[in-house]
Amino acid sequence: MLFILVLLAVILALAYLRASLQQATLAIAVVLVAGTLLEAAGTGLLVLCWLLALAVLVPLNHLPLRRQLISAPALTLFRKVLPRMSDTEREALEAGDTWWDAELFSGRPDWKRLQEFPITPLSAEEQAFLDGPVEELCTMLDDWRVTREQQDLPPEVWEFLKKERFFGMIIPKEYGGLGFSARGHSEVVVKVATRSITAAVTVMVPNSLGPGALLMKYGTPEQKDYYLPRLATGEEVPCFALTGPEAGSDAGAMPDTGIVCRRDFRGEKEVLGILLNWEKRYITLGPVATVLGLAFKLRDPDHLLGEEEEVGITLALIPTDTPGVEIGDRHIPLDIPFQNGPNYGRDVFIPMDWVIGGAGRAGQGWRMLMECLAEGRGVSLPALSAAAGKLASRTTGAYARVRRQFKTPIGRFEGVEEAMGRIGGLSYLIDAARILTLGALDQGIHPSVITAIVKYHATESMRRLINDAMDVHGGKGIVLGPRNYLGRIYQSVPVSITVEGANILTRNMIIFGQGAIRCHPFVLKEMEAAAGDDEQALNRFDEALLGHLGFSLGNGVRALLLGLSNGHLAGAPAGPDHRAWQQLTRFSAVLALLSDVSMGLLGGSLKRRERVSARLGDILSHLYLASALLKRHHDAGAPADEQPLLEWGLAWCLHQMERATAELLDNYPHRLAGRLLKWLVLPLGRRLPPPDDRHDHAVAQLLQQPGPARDRLTA
Repeated sequence: MLFILVLLAVILALAYLRASLQQATLAIAVVLVAGTLLEAAGTGLLVLCWLLALAVLVPLNHLPLRRQLISAPALTLFRKVLPRMSDTEREALEAGDTWWDAELFSGRPDWKRLQEFPITPLSAEEQAFLDGPVEELCTMLDDWRVTREQQDLPPEVWEFLKKERFFGMIIPKEYGGLGFSARGHSEVVVKVATRSITAAVTVMVPNSLGPGALLMKYGTPEQKDYYLPRLATGEEVPCFALTGPEAGSDAGAMPDTGIVCRRDFRGEKEVLGILLNWEKRYITLGPVATVLGLAFKLRDPDHLLGEEEEVGITLALIPTDTPGVEIGDRHIPLDIPFQNGPNYGRDVFIPMDWVIGGAGRAGQGWRMLMECLAEGRGVSLPALSAAAGKLASRTTGAYARVRRQFKTPIGRFEGVEEAMGRIGGLSYLIDAARILTLGALDQGIHPSVITAIVKYHATESMRRLINDAMDVHGGKGIVLGPRNYLGRIYQSVPVSITVEGANILTRNMIIFGQGAIRCHPFVLKEMEAAAGDDEQALNRFDEALLGHLGFSLGNGVRALLLGLSNGHLAGAPAGPDHRAWQQLTRFSAVLALLSDVSMGLLGGSLKRRERVSARLGDILSHLYLASALLKRHHDAGAPADEQPLLEWGLAWCLHQMERATAELLDNYPHRLAGRLLKWLVLPLGRRLPPPDDRHDHAVAQLLQQPGPARDRLTA
């Protein structure tokens, strides 16, 4: 019995530590040899152990045998179950970078790497802009007049935005822009949004997904020299047209077309260009735009560009005064009157050099969009959400302190404290995730999965905390008027949730669907090898498969042992947050294991199992959000007065991870596998409750009491 226990302990330790195949083979051989020499067990048992070890280790270590018996059959099976992927899916998958999300998929994140990751502070120039033009803009904005009386920003505000180059924050200085960092851009939007959502969206859009960002990354030198200075000063007002009737933002279903042909253009004969027809809607700044960015499907039936007839999705810049361009009537998105509306094109001919990046970029439009979207959604919408959280925290805390009911400040009522706990806790969470993500963007990293996480969870948290703030304010929140500081933000919530991909789509299909393949250390390599048909395909697949087997075995053992120890076995940074780091390490192993099992059992059908994908995405998301909380607290020097906010947020994230794990396995498509996996990853059951009454009380007190912690939270 002792011999068997020692052998099992060695195997578990090797898997937990992810020893290499050679290290594992040597260690197991040493135990077997020692057991044989010491006669630690009966002959029959020793022979059985040797036979089992040889049956497993010989094929794994003998390369030709491993490829013949394991890798070749696995490759054949992998090719059968590999889901078919459209061109747009592949381009979306390949867009952007992996970063901390890959660490979270690893099963044992390097927390020191996160702690040492630099977060760029605001520059002196950015701070001066916030203290000067942004403050001045806020004094010019009367949101009641904007939304109810004028249904637009006043002309003097439009002129001020152009004069102070609010539309050119991301454009480099050499082109006349402000050249701000992602952090600087975000802070401007946060500040303006607390005063007027209409103004914030107007400022946000030209600096997010649009012609400016696309030109900076892909434009020809001539396009940059012409357009970027004009965009920076507001001489040109841009919009970008992607969404269309029936198709929405689904590029694969886009009905808008362009045909490569030759036509006369502005006095020139037989110009190579594109004949366009389109219909777009919900285009922000569309009614006032002077230059239209357009996404369409390009065809080349006469092969004027090359051999391909179906060139693919292409992007072009079109002045709105071009013959055939029509701007439709304005939309009013839920009484938040930022400029938004449809546009149409009927037989509009444009020269080929109006394609963003020139003819060489024809057909690359979807990849270009996905890469720019990955950055834009990490800045703009989290900024709006942070603004809502800061405003709700500041005003609700003050209101609950001075509003009396039954001769008592309502902030003392436990039901109100529960709501205020969520308001303050989620606001702190949003801002921590926003700042960490901006730090990555400012380091030149474009993490598409993480920006999807932050967009989804920031806007959903905003929805929850604004509802709570409205509940606490009662009638003051629901009667619109010049003194209602919550009503318009409440109305704007569905707009933020819908923009740049509806949240249902983001949660159920994008976060895990993209993250599992991009961030997994071996799956993408296996897919690339399976797609090849050369002699090296099997070699590449064999190498990836061997690594994948060890990775999965290690995560299974880690998930079990960390679950049995409630995370105590996990290595983690020392300090007051040590237990939180340990729990995150545990759930990183759980995520890695459940991802592998789900991809293996469900194969191509995982694309259709949206709730499986959503719950795995929830684990990944809350791992990232909790990482951001701990990073913020660490970088700030672990201030004691922020401890209530940190503890509330960590309790929230850990509970959500455990809940998502349990719900995933309770509803797993393979019931038996679900029960076995639940025993493996939650061996002690559910032990991580949501924030309790003590947490809510502490946060509610912080919001009602003037002090440095509240000032930092609502800065």
